[in-house]
This record gives sequence, C-alpha cells and structure tokens, in this order.
Amino acid sequence: MTDLWDQRVSAFLLSPSQFLATTTTESFLHELLNELRNDKTNDQFKILLVSVLLEHPTILCPSASVGEETALELLSVFSHTPQKSIVLKCNVMLAITSVIICTSCLATHTKTAEDWLDLLFQTIQDTNDYRCGLSQQPIRATACDCLREMETCSPGLISQKLEALYLLKQQETTVLHQSYCLLYTLGLKNAIRILTNQKDVTDLEFKSILGGNEGFAWKSNPLELTSLPINMLVQVPRLTQGLECKELKSIMSSLLEESYLLTPISQSALLRELVEVVAMVPGLSPTLFKSQLLRLFGTADVSLMHATLFMKEMFTDSLFTTEDENFLLKRLVGTAQHPLLRIPEKLFYMECILHFPENRPISSSGEESLPVLVTPRLAASLHPTIFNDSATMLCRLNLLCLVHLEANEGETDKGIGFLIDHIMALLKIVDNDGSREVVVTSFRALFIFLIYFSGMEELSKKIIDKLCNMYSRHSRLAPNLIGLADRIQEHLDDPVWSVKLLRGLQKCIIEMPPLQLTIHNLSWHMKVLKRVAKEGQITQRNTIYLLLNVLINSNLCERGNWQLGNAVLNVCRNLLEHPSIDQVFIELADLLQYISIQYDDTDIKDHARFYYTLLTNLSWEKLMGVLAKSLDGGRAKERSHSAIMAESEGIASNLTLHKTNRHVLQLIKVQEKATQSSSESSSESVEATSEVRDWFEVYQGQFQTPGFGSEVTLRYNLTHVKETDPLFDKVFTICLHFELKDSNYAKVSDIHVPCVFRDRKSPEVKVKLKPSQPYPTSLCVSAMFTTQDGRSWHSRLPDVSVSFPEIFLPLPLPPNSSCECREQVFERIWEATASGEPDRSAISLFCFKLEDERLADLIRTHFQGFLITDQQSEGSWKVLFFLPPKCHMLLKITQAEDAARVSIATDNWELLPFVNSYLQNITDNCRSTVTDG
Repeated sequence: MTDLWDQRVSAFLLSPSQFLATTTTESFLHELLNELRNDKTNDQFKILLVSVLLEHPTILCPSASVGEETALELLSVFSHTPQKSIVLKCNVMLAITSVIICTSCLATHTKTAEDWLDLLFQTIQDTNDYRCGLSQQPIRATACDCLREMETCSPGLISQKLEALYLLKQQETTVLHQSYCLLYTLGLKNAIRILTNQKDVTDLEFKSILGGNEGFAWKSNPLELTSLPINMLVQVPRLTQGLECKELKSIMSSLLEESYLLTPISQSALLRELVEVVAMVPGLSPTLFKSQLLRLFGTADVSLMHATLFMKEMFTDSLFTTEDENFLLKRLVGTAQHPLLRIPEKLFYMECILHFPENRPISSSGEESLPVLVTPRLAASLHPTIFNDSATMLCRLNLLCLVHLEANEGETDKGIGFLIDHIMALLKIVDNDGSREVVVTSFRALFIFLIYFSGMEELSKKIIDKLCNMYSRHSRLAPNLIGLADRIQEHLDDPVWSVKLLRGLQKCIIEMPPLQLTIHNLSWHMKVLKRVAKEGQITQRNTIYLLLNVLINSNLCERGNWQLGNAVLNVCRNLLEHPSIDQVFIELADLLQYISIQYDDTDIKDHARFYYTLLTNLSWEKLMGVLAKSLDGGRAKERSHSAIMAESEGIASNLTLHKTNRHVLQLIKVQEKATQSSSESSSESVEATSEVRDWFEVYQGQFQTPGFGSEVTLRYNLTHVKETDPLFDKVFTICLHFELKDSNYAKVSDIHVPCVFRDRKSPEVKVKLKPSQPYPTSLCVSAMFTTQDGRSWHSRLPDVSVSFPEIFLPLPLPPNSSCECREQVFERIWEATASGEPDRSAISLFCFKLEDERLADLIRTHFQGFLITDQQSEGSWKVLFFLPPKCHMLLKITQAEDAARVSIATDNWELLPFVNSYLQNITDNCRSTVTDG
C-alpha cells in the first residue's frame, strides 16, 4: 500500500490535472485524510501525504467550506499525533495554515481559523520550553512561522497583541528568540502601517498599539500585501507629526541591539521591517541605525548587503555620509571580484554597483544611469577578460561601457581601446572554431558594445570588416550575424550600422570564389541575402546577378534540391517587396522565368511562375497588397491564387484554410443510452439455449482473448450554434476531428458529414469510443468545412464531455437468455469479484434515504437497461454494468427500514470514486425532485 501511495503522490505532484482525470478531487482528499488518521501508518509516510496539501491546497480544497472541513480533519490529526512525532506535527501545522490561508478561511474569519490562531498563540506562550520540554521546541518555532505567515497574508491580525508578543520576546532566551523578534517586528510594522491610513492620529491611539493585549484584529483593513516603495519618487505613507515616540524608540533600540544575535537572513528581514517603521514615523530618526553601519559595511552576506542598500535608498544622506557612500561603493567593487564568491553572488554585487543608490543622484527621472562615483579609476579592476565566465564577462562589459561612455575624453579613448581589444579577442576565438557557447557569448558582448559605441565610425568599420572576414570562412555564423543586425536595428533609432553590416555581407558573398559556393554554404548565403533584400537602402542588382549566375553555371537546376530552391525563392519574394524593384525589373523577371523553366522540381517551378505572374502583371502597390499580411497575422488583404506559394511564406490565398473567430457548429447529445457494438455481436455467437455454466466458461474464455472488449457509441446531432454569420448558414463537406485530453481512450476517427443547413433537420453523427480505462473524459472537437463561396474554414466546436454513465453497457448475454440465467451469471461474477479475484477487485456500500415508491422510480429511470432481477415487492434489485474494455460493476439494491442500501462490487477498485459520485448525483437529484414537488 505504501508503494502504491508513493506512486499516486508522485503522479499527483507531477501533474495534478492529469492525475485527477482518473479520480475525483473529493475521493482523493477523502482517501488521503483517512490514511493520515490511520494509527498504523508510519510518520514518514504521513509526511509524504501532508506534502500534497502543502503543495496544492487550492486544488484539493476548491472552496472555503471544503477548506474548513479539511482544516478540521487536520486539526484532529494534529491533536491525536503522539508528542514524539515532532516532524510530523510540524508538517501538519504548516498544512493547516496553508489550507486556512489559501481557501479564504482566514479572510472570512471562520471558526476554524479563529481556533487555530488561538492554539498557535497558546503554543508560543510556552517560553523557554518550561511546560513541554526542549523536545517540543520545533513545535514553537513552527507556530511562530505560521503566525508570521498569517500576519503577512492578513496584515494587522496580531496588531492588538503587541504588548504580549513583546513580553514573550523578552522572556525567550533560547534560539527561538529570533522567531519571536521577527513575529513582533512584523506585527509592529503592519500596525503602524494601518495607522498611517487614519487621519489625525492621537498619542493615545499611537500608544495603544504598543500596549495592546487583546484578541486578534479580525476586522478588515485597507492595508495591501505590499512593502514600502523603494523608489522615493513614490510617496511613503507617514504618520502625523508631533507624536510621542519615546517608547517606540526604546523598543527599536532594543531590537537593534539584539539583532547581532540573529542569523544573517533573520537580521536582514528584521532590518527591512525596522527601516519601514522609521520611514513611516516622523518622530524616529534614521540615526538609530548608525551603530549598525560599521558591522553591515563589513558583511559578506548577500542578504545583509541587500538590506544595507535598501536602508541607503530609503534614508540617503540622512544616515550615510559622503565617506560612508565612498567606502560602501569601494566595498562592492572589491567584493564583486572576490575569488571565493560564487558566480551568482558576484553578479549580485555587479548589479548593486550599477544601481547603487546615491545620496544625490543626478537623474531623478527613474531611468537607469551610472552612479557618479563609479569612475574609470574605480572600475579599472572590473575590466572583462576572456577567462571570465559568460555571465560575469557580459555584466562587467555592460558596466564598463557605461563607465567609459560618461568618462572624460582622455579616459574614454583609453578605456574604449581596452574594450575593443577585448571584443576582437573574443571574435578571434570564434574565428578559430570556438564552441557554440563562445559564439553566443561573443555576439552578445558585441551587441552590448555596439549599443553604446555604434556611432563611432572607425570602430564600426573595424568590427564590420572583422565580421565579414569571419563570415567568408565560417558561413555557419549567418544566423548570429542576422540576429545581431536585427537586435541592433530594434534598439537604435538609426539603422545605419545594421545596413552597413548587411551591405558588407552582401559584398562578401558576391565576391566569393565559385569553389566556396557549395550547396551547404549556399543555404547560409541565401539566408543572409534574404535578410539583405529587406533593406530598401541596399541595391539588389548584384544579388540577382549572383543567383542567376549560380543557377546557370552549376547543376543546381538539374539536381532539383527543394530546400535550396525554396531558399532562392525566399530571396525573390523579399526582392518583390523592395522599393527599387523597378530598377531591377528585367533582371528579376529573367531570374524567375529561368527557375520556372529549368528547375527540376514542380513545386519550385510553380512558385517561380506565380512570382513571375505577379511581377509582370501588377503595380508595385498592388503587389505589396497581395504579399503583405495584416498586423494581426490574418489573411492577406487581396485575395489571389497565391495558395501555390510556399507555406513558409505565409501568403494567404483563395485556398488558404481560414479560421473562424468563434464557434459555428456544435454537437448536441441525443437523449438515448449508449449502444453496444462488438459486445452484442459477441453475444450473438453464443446460443441462447446454452447452459449458464457453459456460457460463463465461454464468456471467460472470450474475456481473456486479446482485443476483447466493446466500443461505446455516442449519438449526437450536429447543429449550428445560436448566433453565427449568415455566411455559415450552409456549410458543406464537414470533417469533424476529435482530440483526447487524456490517454484513457484510443484515438477517435474523423467523421465526415456531407452538409449542414440551418433551416433543415440536423444530421446525426455517431462517435465511437474505445476505452482503455473506463473513466469520464472530454473531447476537443474541431471542424473543417467549405462555404458556398468556395472558401475552406477551420472552426473549433465546444468541447464534448463524456460522463461516467455514458460508458455503461449491458453485459453481453445471449438475447433470449432467461431471467434465471441472468441472475445466476450475476451471482457467479459477484462471487468472483467479492473473493478478491482479480487482485484489483473491491466491494463497497452506499446508503441513502428515499421512499419505496421513489426508489422504484429511480431504478426504472436510471437502471432499466441493466436490471438483472427486479423484485420490487421484496424491495430488492440487482443491476450489472459492463464497462469496456474489461470491467464490471455490480449493484445489489435493497430497501431497509431506515434507508436504501446499495452493495457495490467491481473488479477495478479505481472505479469506486466514480461510482460513488454517480450514485450521489442521481440520489440527490431524486430527493431534489421530491422537495420541488
């Protein structure tokens, strides 16, 4: 059983939606809670089960009522867990808190949430483990964490208990002192934040916050779940001036004096909360933190450095002097290159330098700008080298580019010289067959450099010459060069540099010796020339001459390579859109005509012929209208016969498969029971006169035959939805395509329907399902059809749900078998199932209250086609369902004095949740009918 649960939990955590396709949420949650209540289950196994609720509380508890019930069950588990099971109790506490928060039990102030809060507060009142002993210390630590989480999600919840929390913090002398400190500080900050929303706060109201020792503050408050803004352009909420802050100042000093006892992460959290408190209270001076600065400046912990910078951003020169600022910045520069730090930590310090919060920043617009104090001299040690890892090198390069961009003229020339030497060193490594990572890093570095210095003519020419020279030897760099040109063009207003690069690459390709124009290299060259053809500032005559010469003076046309031919046509398509097409009209027409006649591939010929037709018959404006696509990626503005064009070109046409914006057709279920196909045919092969025992043995033999089973046929009417465009009132040659959302059924074949007219009777379609597991499912349906104007359309239909009872089939019995025969067969299957054969067999019981007459009506309504025996006078019925491919579900229904009993037997225990839900549904509906009547 443990191994089975391991598999189920793993499957659920991997994909909750896929797992729940084979069971119900209610059933899985019920089984999980039952296992948690089982005293025989070990702690490690229960912790595994609790992890499911910790990871996905909202999936298992979709409503507040379910969440409250689940929290009550977990509270019961928690109270009955032995004291020695510390780890399990801690995990259950976290699960209860998660469920209460995530299912809105906390927000709606449910009784369960109130009881849980009271229990948590009682737990933390055992300071120094006087009552429960040292072994229970983790329980108190977890209780503090749970209270912090609930206060975070419902700010102000503990605002009326600050005095009690302060006393508990003062009394606590164990390692949990920091947990109490963090809980108290969070409550203090939220309480003051709530006060900032009030007008004219008095000293009495302010002091009452610090001296609160009442219940939890359940009343709603407008405080959002956010911290104070770091950007000082946003106004920080503040209390009114003149409040008496002596007591609060004493508390703050005490917390700061104790902060060094906390772990670095806890210190960081504490400092951030206290910084926000000081920012909100005008009577508190930032100099409270002065005694902490020396210790913080020397820290090697990332979290503490982050808190320090947060403090500097908030208080600037109110706390930090110019000397402090210089020292802190030098400290960041030194730490950013420390050899013992990991790469992520170095990158953090580099970002801190780049976004260093200055006391007097020059720019106040919120735009990124280099701090004034970061000079070339200070940043000299951060120059990138080829030995740096990729991330560090790119980060340093970006910083140094900013430094030298804003430096003095003399320092700029020297610094840029260092940077260009570094770029050239990277490109040299690429030229010497560098790895893919080196190539990507080098082009990223080149992009960063060009963003800042592309306007320097001499450097630009040097880089372009180097890139063209590299491309002549390594045509595989084509995607990198095209990407570089595109990104530079996106980021710079002036596309000059990209145009120069592309012009240089065009010249490089045109001047290449014929021996370098191999098939492999030509594919890369065509990609470059295709991109070059998009630039209106570059003349294209030489490109056309090159293409024509290659085709005429080689055997490419005879070989008929489709990929290469398509690449040439891609260039031609972009040439058709070039603004100077009239200058190369004759040359391009010759090229297209030559391809349409000589190329040994029909598809390429057709494409070329179509391009030639467009070129010679349309003006440039009309040609652009045919080729251009709308901004939303829809079909072309002008309809044409361009469907023969390559699909990769994306040209819409008369033969394009258009998509509808909304549903056009729908499948409506025919209100009849599912029919049986193969099972009926198999039963007809058995004579009705056979004895029961002989027939059962025959059936068992057939049951073991590979491929035995039935397909379920569902009947639907294919109709129009209520509101559609009149264009779709008559649709023809409909092809319905079905896609499954799970793997429990075999692929569903497409269904073809001749036509559907809105003003005629809807045609009926039969959907045949072959289950591998008889579970409910849902089908995604789409349709392709043609309208009267000859267009082809693709449209999605509303999903079709297949419920559990729609899979029910009668057992394949002989048509003329007697009642005694059917009953004896039922008993034989019941005995085999109840005895535990096969291994997946299970029995269960379902009870409900219903009057005798109503019970008979319910059975006739829902079980008529599956009844084996009907002994209404004795209050007894037997029902048998066959669930393809090889499952059975048997029901014995009896009317007792106080309730109706349904005994259930099945040879697949995984069906029980669905059986229970089905019975619950039909009995609830029946009771609702009685009530309405």
